[in-house]
Amino acid sequence: MRKVVLLIRTMMFVGVAPVATAQQPMTLEDIIALQRVTKVALSPDGSEIAYLKSVPRTVYVDDDGPAYSELHVVDTQGRSRPYVTGASQVSDVAWAPDGESLLFLDKRDPDALTNTLYEIALAGGEAQSLYTHVSNISAVYPSPDGARLAFTAADAPPVSQELLTLKGFKAQVYEESVPRTHVWLLDRDSGKAERQNLVGSASTFAWSTDGKRYAVALAPTPLVDDGYTSRDVYVFQTGSTRAQAKLGSVGKLGAFAFSPDGERIAYIGSTDRNDPRDGRLYVSSVRGGERRELVPEYAGHVTDFIWRDDASVSWLGARNVATQWATAQILAPTPAPPARGGHIVRAINGRPGIRAVAAIADSPKHPGEVFLLVDGQPPKRLTDSNPWLADRELAVQEPIRYKARDGLELDAVLVHPMRKQRGGNPLIVMAHGGPEAHFSNGWLSNYSKPAQALAAAGYAVVFPNYRGSTGRGVEFSKLSQNDYADEEFNDLVDAKRHLVATGLVDADRVGITGGSYGGYASMWSASALTEEYAAAVAFVGISNQVSKFGTGDIPQEMYNVHSRAWPWDDWLGLLKRSPIYHAGKTRTPLLIMHGDADPRVHPSQSLEMYRNVKLRTDTPVRLVFYPGEGHGNRGTAAQYDYGLRMMRWMNHYLLGEGGEPPPYQIDHAGRLDSEASQ
Repeated sequence: MRKVVLLIRTMMFVGVAPVATAQQPMTLEDIIALQRVTKVALSPDGSEIAYLKSVPRTVYVDDDGPAYSELHVVDTQGRSRPYVTGASQVSDVAWAPDGESLLFLDKRDPDALTNTLYEIALAGGEAQSLYTHVSNISAVYPSPDGARLAFTAADAPPVSQELLTLKGFKAQVYEESVPRTHVWLLDRDSGKAERQNLVGSASTFAWSTDGKRYAVALAPTPLVDDGYTSRDVYVFQTGSTRAQAKLGSVGKLGAFAFSPDGERIAYIGSTDRNDPRDGRLYVSSVRGGERRELVPEYAGHVTDFIWRDDASVSWLGARNVATQWATAQILAPTPAPPARGGHIVRAINGRPGIRAVAAIADSPKHPGEVFLLVDGQPPKRLTDSNPWLADRELAVQEPIRYKARDGLELDAVLVHPMRKQRGGNPLIVMAHGGPEAHFSNGWLSNYSKPAQALAAAGYAVVFPNYRGSTGRGVEFSKLSQNDYADEEFNDLVDAKRHLVATGLVDADRVGITGGSYGGYASMWSASALTEEYAAAVAFVGISNQVSKFGTGDIPQEMYNVHSRAWPWDDWLGLLKRSPIYHAGKTRTPLLIMHGDADPRVHPSQSLEMYRNVKLRTDTPVRLVFYPGEGHGNRGTAAQYDYGLRMMRWMNHYLLGEGGEPPPYQIDHAGRLDSEASQ
């Protein structure tokens, strides 16, 4: 078995990063190879930060699979050292209460059905296996005294299930056979885990400071829809399965944590059941009762927080295209301060009484890295996961504001083309999903939105936050409800028209792309708004709002925060807000791509649009399925293939002569042979 030791990474793994030459523009291959920090955990004394780093597999070299996930530790001076590297899948990390070791979840055997809980000493050495559960462990939570390790995991399938599967008995009962997730308490001395028989399906967990209580988020069932719409926080006495209180959260629920004295719980929740996103910061007694909002009328969305002491909470917010970091007093809630630019902070981790806070932040110049936040000081960057980026020329990126046709002011982020052309440049409009999401002025390039590679090819790229986006408060996020596709997607057109009016963009060479709700926007734009776009690429998108209700896994969430009406209330009205209804108008060449195992937006949504365009028009249309992929591609090879196809489609219709589609094949065999010969 591979040893996990505190050693400098070998050259075998150093070879993952692309070879850089001075000031070359970014390529799609560069973007696919980017490493990113995905989780941070501050040590008990605040002197070090454990972090997880996503390391993509090397295309044409590594076997198929998602990015590897490594465990590292960095001190507050930026000295980083590896603990678990290589072909690892570390999914969670937590500090032991004494700060002398790290607890982490890893799945070393790619054929194993479950992961294992390990412990590794901070001083180094080999990781020790602590516990392997009968099913995959989701997350681990050490008790304050270290005597117990709480974790969340589902029940195991019957012992004979594997043998029955080999014999051909593989029937699955839709939704009913999804296992509940439970809280388990692992005793460190005995090594035995005991299931806590709580009513509901568990997700997030938190200990009180003295370990005498814990809180857990429970949903009525393990179904995703209930997880979105019906979770609440329950408080238990440790050792009891009878809830002492529940907080009475409504709608969507985010993070929660006990105050240092254990008397209160702060949590991120929603104003009501129709609030599209958890983004309000509340505090409640551990005994339940009335909740109090700490940042009233916030014109943004709270995304994370930490308790500073018994009387104050520091919170992280997303506002317009920026983020902000502030502190609220629980007895005197105050409005948020003005938002400022700078690094985009995505997540934080801290401890009461310790001034420094660990954070993940990015900027237009680099993806997510470990930062240290100290009140009154600029964010301090501690890691550099992609040093070769210093040798890449990056296109200019800036926030912009424009007016929609009805006068509403909207925010967007614009990436300028690296070489501007007289008469206007081709433009690609990036539509985000949700729509309860938004773009910030940070790092924006990934496999499905390779902005820097597109800019290097001569494109302007715009990322609009259309109505219904987060980052501007609850009222703004509700503007698109019960109004699918109309004003919200006109906002995308108005971003294009704004850039045409400035002289930056050629109105006849505009493409649009996006995933999920952004895929819906792309299909709608190719059909109902076809006169506005010369090319479209839709990813895991919605084409039929009627059949979406019957084939996806979140119908209640769709009803509560999107449609606000059931299909049977107005069949034709909902159909008219579906791209398939307008498919006969399609004159925009349309590339559609989808994972064939997508539970959120069933792949039949893409098939419906493809078939309707194919039957009703002569417009070029192509459908690509990715076997085994879900609501977005996780495999590095599938991500690379997606990026190649998207860029080729745009280049063909916005830079080239257009006409018949480019060849459907990608010469992966030739690329593989070329890689093997090097």
